[in-house]
Amino acid sequence: MKTLYSRFLIVTLLIITGSTIIGFLFSNSYYHQKVKPENDEKNMEIITGIASFAENQDDLDSYLEQMGSAGYQLYLVDSSGEDKFYGGEFRDKELPGTIVEQVLAGGDYHGMKNFPRETFVSGFFADELRNTVGTSFDYNGERYALFMRPDIELLFSEVHILLGWIVVIMLVLTIVAVLIAARMLVNPIRKLSNATHKVVDENFDVQLDIQRTDEIGHLADRFNHMTRRLGELDAMRKSFISNVSHDIQSPLLNIQGYARLLENDTLTNEEKQDYINVIKDETERMSMLSKQLLVLTSLDQKGKLEKKEAVDVTAQLKETIHKYRWLFEEKDLFVTYDLEEAVLLGDEAMLYAVWENLLTNAIKYNRPDGSIEISLQNKAAEVAIEFRDSGIGMTPEEQELIFERFYRADEARTTEGTGLGLSIVNQVIDMHGGTITVESEQDAGTSFFVVLPKK
Repeated sequence: MKTLYSRFLIVTLLIITGSTIIGFLFSNSYYHQKVKPENDEKNMEIITGIASFAENQDDLDSYLEQMGSAGYQLYLVDSSGEDKFYGGEFRDKELPGTIVEQVLAGGDYHGMKNFPRETFVSGFFADELRNTVGTSFDYNGERYALFMRPDIELLFSEVHILLGWIVVIMLVLTIVAVLIAARMLVNPIRKLSNATHKVVDENFDVQLDIQRTDEIGHLADRFNHMTRRLGELDAMRKSFISNVSHDIQSPLLNIQGYARLLENDTLTNEEKQDYINVIKDETERMSMLSKQLLVLTSLDQKGKLEKKEAVDVTAQLKETIHKYRWLFEEKDLFVTYDLEEAVLLGDEAMLYAVWENLLTNAIKYNRPDGSIEISLQNKAAEVAIEFRDSGIGMTPEEQELIFERFYRADEARTTEGTGLGLSIVNQVIDMHGGTITVESEQDAGTSFFVVLPKK
């Protein structure tokens, strides 16, 4: 299996190779289309000047030797066919006789322009007699054909070496830079991969020490945030399982114990009825727990409201209060409410569960002869609801945890409940885009403030 490092290296080298080839092909095309004709034209101007001066020289041979030593390769042919070379040697001295005849007849030869379309390196440096320009001139009454090309080896030998070193150094530096960049890129990803394996093994304490400001640094920050959140969720999951097990096990043990007691034939009818009532209460407790667990599961699966409808919040609150009037009387609670008319968009069943949980919570943790005050204010863009009771209240530490699942301020669990009601309330209000806050003072009472947008 190829590693990311080797893949990155291979891809980079392929990019360098491909771009080099494409650049070479482009340069080659540019050379043939643009540079060759211009080069031919410049050299034709030079040879025309050399030929013009040659016609007025006292010693033609000496003059051409000087031109050859100045950096030109020259080939001279007279009308009788005698020829002579000046300057650097041509590697290939083959030149068709028809070309010589054409130049002697007064024509010009554009060998550089019409040289075969090979690569520009071989074309430019081709040390062949065909790769020249030619023209004619008269000297002492005789016609001569002169062919010329710059002696590239003489003029540019040092440049060849310099260019060669530049290319080699660029390639070496490029490869080294690619290796370093690849390692810098891959090392954090390797750390991330190793950390991921630890997370798979449920080790959520792992934290990446990657101090970067690019995308990889951002990814490392998000990974650290994710592991912290996973650790919190794992702790919540374990606590959830523990609490569910406790809340299911306790009523089951009570049901089992009292069912065995009922097998005793010596029990009076009154004792039997007491035991049956205990079993009924425990089954109702388990039913409530399973119902609220199903509600939480449904809320988790939905994540957001599927549809919204007009909900008469005032009517819902009045209906909830009326439903529990018997319980107010039984517990000697004094209930007052001040409800303005208000309608908002939301889920009717979910919102009803909110009011029911908040009201039963105020009843459950209140005192005999205590009071409950419920108010609703209909504002321009939102609805504000308050549930205030005169109950046992909560400490600041308890207030921070009351919306956690299965948390109960009554740690001894002497007060009836599942510890899920306020968690459901918080999640439903959040799904509706609202907020819920709590103010409480121990032994003085508690107030829940709910704010919901109308749309």
